[in-house]
Amino acid sequence: MREHAILSASGAHRWLECTPSARLEEKIVEETSIYAEEGTFMHELAELHLSLYLERMPKSQFNKKLQEMKQNEFYTEEIEKAIQSYVDIVIERINEVGKDSLILLEEQVNFSPWVPEGFGTSDVLIISGNTIEVIDLKGGRGVKVEAQDNPQMRLYALGAINGFGILYDIEKIRMTIIQPRLDNISIDETTAEELLEWGDMVVKPRAEMAFRGEGEYKASDHCRFCKVKAICRARAEENMKLVYLDFKLPPLLTDGEVAEVLLTIDELKKWATDVEDYAFKKAVNEGKKWTGFKLVEGRRSRIYSSEEEVAKKLLDAGYEEEKIFSKSLLNLTKLEKELGKKEFGEVLGSLIETPPGKLQLVPESDKRPEIKCSAELDFKN
Repeated sequence: MREHAILSASGAHRWLECTPSARLEEKIVEETSIYAEEGTFMHELAELHLSLYLERMPKSQFNKKLQEMKQNEFYTEEIEKAIQSYVDIVIERINEVGKDSLILLEEQVNFSPWVPEGFGTSDVLIISGNTIEVIDLKGGRGVKVEAQDNPQMRLYALGAINGFGILYDIEKIRMTIIQPRLDNISIDETTAEELLEWGDMVVKPRAEMAFRGEGEYKASDHCRFCKVKAICRARAEENMKLVYLDFKLPPLLTDGEVAEVLLTIDELKKWATDVEDYAFKKAVNEGKKWTGFKLVEGRRSRIYSSEEEVAKKLLDAGYEEEKIFSKSLLNLTKLEKELGKKEFGEVLGSLIETPPGKLQLVPESDKRPEIKCSAELDFKN
């Protein structure tokens, strides 16, 4: 079980921007999630495989531990293949620098010279020659995580310099994020000098403010994983800026007002959903009574109490199978998960098509190329 610091590396993108948020989150009871538990399991499985490769445990111990992990509720063939992909990449990197290099697994790094009580756990830490490499496994398949200017990775690297800089003449820093379920390998490189300057000039003053709970609350995309995102006043005020428009139909708005709505509507939807989820959980789990609202039972849907018994009764009554059974192919996503991405591509690659996506209106900052629309294209869509 990994420990967590008040100013964690994983939350740095948030507390560096919204410095008082860390102390505000501290008051909220930590709630685990199935995604966090799955992520922990994936890290343990990866460490097991790498420990065997590095000859840090006998084969017999590995086999015993692996059999235990296969009984875990999170173990699936899909996760095993994802972790094997991650392990293969790490092994390739180890082979490049040589096993004689310093290779540490699940190493706790201390970056407290820049962040009060700051520490974290680096999945893989490699020190070879004048270079420190920090490798991080991301088990998610929702949001792609980039290494470029990633504060979590940078803090881990600072911790590595703090711990090993006196023993090694470190000049270069390499930070690698491997997200096997998205086929994402992201690498960022910098110099030790530049990283230390960032730590002294950017991190240290803001971390000290965050540790004291000082500074101004700031709402932005860093709110996504904040524990108080649903009831944060700064976020509410930011999203309520649209209220003055009274949500009038676009013909009554200026072009500038329409553009303003488009730029903020996604965040407004997320905020509204977060508030709704918060209120619902309070009502269900704590009996909270919200003024003007009540808990009711939703629409009921009929289900079979036992599909096997229903089928048996119909067959016994003389109904033909064709009338009571329906066979259909699994959808593409489920089938790919069942077969595994590699086998899926090898067997069905020639039969998979990717038609043009539905047109979307997005901010200019979006990385996708712009599509020039026309009347003919409008008609086709």
